[in-house]
Amino acid sequence: MTGASAGIGEATARRLAAEGFHVVLGARRLDLLHVIAKEIDGTAIELDVTDETSVAAFADRVPQANVLVNNAGGARGLSTVAEGDPAQWRWMWEANVLGTLLVTKAFIPKLIASGDGHIVSVTSVAARDAYDNGSGYTSAKHAQSALHRTLRGELLGQPVRVTEVLPGMVETDFSANRFDGDTERAAKVYEGLTPLTADDVADVIAFAVTRPSHVNLDEIVLKPRAQSSATRVHRQ
Repeated sequence: MTGASAGIGEATARRLAAEGFHVVLGARRLDLLHVIAKEIDGTAIELDVTDETSVAAFADRVPQANVLVNNAGGARGLSTVAEGDPAQWRWMWEANVLGTLLVTKAFIPKLIASGDGHIVSVTSVAARDAYDNGSGYTSAKHAQSALHRTLRGELLGQPVRVTEVLPGMVETDFSANRFDGDTERAAKVYEGLTPLTADDVADVIAFAVTRPSHVNLDEIVLKPRAQSSATRVHRQ
């Protein structure tokens, strides 16, 4: 489980542990991981998905795996293409796209060897929609989605299922991170509506990985009732 120290990652780790999985939690914030791992009887390992050495060390400490959940990633900033910050773009592409590549590549042999593997990638409705001031994030999520969907064909015939989960608005620390810790600005994103919670997404991931092994849920899109697209919402 990547990005397991908070938000969707933490909620999914807890839910999968409740389903009987031994969860290996990976993230950069090792102090938070240790707290969660102790509570769910899991294993905490420091992981930076943008660092090849870190990914290799993480994979070496996991001798076998049945399920990989690619959850690490996120957004930085809201700017036009004309004013785009290359540093923010680089972080988004490295965290969302290259991070998914590095971790998935490291675990494919283990998942095949398990005889019943499953790769879940948490992308976003931004992998389907493009919106003003969001090209850095939407382009990265489109690329991550394309990478993930390509796996469906490349792993055909292997004992590995492939599921993409595309959430809409989820109230986690996502927006606060996007706005450099500006929690007041982040709170306004969810004003006037009831967004998804991390537990909602965790429920969907747990459902997907606990289906019979011949059942592959290719794509699961989930949004709050008050949201119809990446940018169209109904506020009270």
